[in-house]
Parts: sequence; C-alpha cells; structure tokens
Amino acid sequence: MKYILSLLSLCLIALAGNAQPPSYDDLKILYADANYEKLVKVAEKYTDKDDTKKDPIPYYWMAKGLYKVSLLGTEDEAFKNAYKDAINYLGKALKYDSEGSINSEFEDFVYEFQMSLVERIKNDIAAGDSRKAYVWILKYNKASRNTVGALFMEGANKYASKDRAGARSAWKEAEEELEKLDGLDGFSPADRELLKVGILWTAESYISMRQEDMAKELLGKVAQWFEGDEEFKEKYDEIVN
Repeated sequence: MKYILSLLSLCLIALAGNAQPPSYDDLKILYADANYEKLVKVAEKYTDKDDTKKDPIPYYWMAKGLYKVSLLGTEDEAFKNAYKDAINYLGKALKYDSEGSINSEFEDFVYEFQMSLVERIKNDIAAGDSRKAYVWILKYNKASRNTVGALFMEGANKYASKDRAGARSAWKEAEEELEKLDGLDGFSPADRELLKVGILWTAESYISMRQEDMAKELLGKVAQWFEGDEEFKEKYDEIVN
C-alpha cells in the first residue's frame, strides 16, 4: 500500500511539473466580442487562483478591459473608476512580468494606454491644474518601468506649486536616474514623450530660478535623443543658442 501511495505521489508531482499554463482563450473571446465588463470579471477570477495569481497575462487582460470600459462608459457602479483601476492592474502585470518585457499581444495596448496618461498630464498642465496633473504623474510610475520622465515632471510640478524642497528632491532623483541611461532603448513612445516634456519643463523652471547654466547642461545631456523633435529643437535653440 505504501508503495502504491508513493507511486501515486510521484505521478502527481510529475503531472504538476508538466502542467501547462492556461491559454486564456476565454478572455480572448470576450475581448473579441467586445464584452469588456465580463472580460474584467472573468480575468479577475484568474488573479485569485493560486496557480495563476502571479501570471501577468490576466492582469494585462484586466487592464485592457478596464481601459475599454473607461472609454465606452458604463452605468455599473463597479466600474466607476475603470481608468484608475486599469492603471493599478497594468502595474501588477508589469510587476509579475518576470521577463522584463511586454508580451507582444499587449504591446500596442500598453503603449496606447501609457500615451493616454501622458496626454492627461499635458492637458492638465496646459489648463493650469497642477494638482490634478500631479496625480497622473505619480500614477504613470505604475504604468511604466521607465519613470525618469515622471520624476522630472514631478520636480517641475512641485516647483510650480511652490514646493521648492520637494522639487529639488525629485530633480535630484531624476538626475541620478538620467545618469544611468545609455540611451532610450526599451522606452515606449509615451516614455520618450514624458521624458522630453519633463526635461523641457524642468529647464524652464531652472531658467525662472535664474539657473541658466543648469538648464543648458540638462538639455545638452539629452539633445542627442531628441534631434528630430521640433518641440525640443525650438526650446533648445531658445535656451542654448
């Protein structure tokens, strides 16, 4: 009897070791059918299961579904914060994505979502709502692995809000992160845009502080990455040349 039990245990262990991760075809079908609210609810069940709760795929699907709900609107109170919830689940997807790269199936979504965040930040800044912009700047840190641009934005935002100590602290961290970069490989289009906007806003802040040399030095550090960008070129020429 002990021999049989031992043999069964070994078989179960072998089967567990060879178990394949789910294909999540049910989530793919729900998305294809534009049944986004159900997609979120079904994907959430995977995030509660022991064998899939650390798999990034259902979190990507939850974020993708919530984003669609936020765009289309809903009367269901459970989804009243769909956009913000999408940020949180995308953050978890990136956390559990141990390979450090976005699954190609979700790359376009992640890039689109990140850019939507950047646009919210830029729109709030243009409207003079630095407090609201600050909320989105902080949330961008969850939606991307490349947060140096958000740090420059945070510093400039705090400076605009008269928080000089907070601005210096954020800029110090941003400069430290900038020094680690050899280039922008691995940066999404939104990461690049936020870095550019953060650098330009920070340079303008330095100018208002009568720190022209600091502004010129900062722009010089990143100039090679934005050579073809007209917005950057115009501000660079204005400050440096």
